[in-house]
Amino acid sequence: MVIPVHDVNPARRTPYVTYALIAANLVVFLLTPGVASSLTGESGLSQLCHLQAFLDRWAAVPRELVHGQLPTTVPTGDTGVGAGGPGCVVGPPGYDKSPRLSVLTAMFLHGGWAHLLGNMLFLLIFGNNIEDRLGHVRYLLFYVICGYAAAYGFALVNADSGEPLIGASGAIAGVLGAYLVLYPRARVWVLVPFLIFLPLRLPAWIVLGFWFGLQAVYSSGTGVSQVGTVAYVAHVVGFLAGMLLAWPLRRGTPPPPEPRGLLWGRRAQHHR
Repeated sequence: MVIPVHDVNPARRTPYVTYALIAANLVVFLLTPGVASSLTGESGLSQLCHLQAFLDRWAAVPRELVHGQLPTTVPTGDTGVGAGGPGCVVGPPGYDKSPRLSVLTAMFLHGGWAHLLGNMLFLLIFGNNIEDRLGHVRYLLFYVICGYAAAYGFALVNADSGEPLIGASGAIAGVLGAYLVLYPRARVWVLVPFLIFLPLRLPAWIVLGFWFGLQAVYSSGTGVSQVGTVAYVAHVVGFLAGMLLAWPLRRGTPPPPEPRGLLWGRRAQHHR
């Protein structure tokens, strides 16, 4: 796995929407019940019950998206003692949930710091150029559409699942797909773990193509022990949606500037 840290592809305008999305994801994460446990490593029953209740209300659930089956009982956020010992209290939901709207709210929920920071890193590196190419409003619509495509794609494959689906990775995968179509030759600085983290500058088509290939392989359950904990199918669908939406813009997109310095072990030639 490679870790991108910077791309050599300057944008012409400030990516206000990308910055706003990153800020919104961070704020929502800090307000999510149980976030303290991800900082201290401790998790109590009360925190767990509050988190379950929060996710049942705001996360997307495949069974709800596909069949419209809303649960009759949900965690209330309270704790109690039953025949099996301490646990979370369940009861009728005290709110009306829209499955379609839950896809949008789920895009701003994350399961931990690694989940959040990994997503925001990819969004920061690649989102600015897509926002620059599409414009602020169209970029925001593009982001949301890719997120919806990813969530419903995952839900159709896992139609009977009652597990909550959270994270911005489906929408961000759409950004990566668009970047691959529009800027395949842009150079991306990455860290490759090889005894130490080795910095390399690679074309975007290698970095993003490799990332997509891993997601496609993992979505089949190959090479991972717990495929159910990560929505790889959502990543694949979001990426393909981003590619399809960006394809009509490919011809009118100016190429990124040729970077200076060493490329693939040789010095680049510059034309004046």
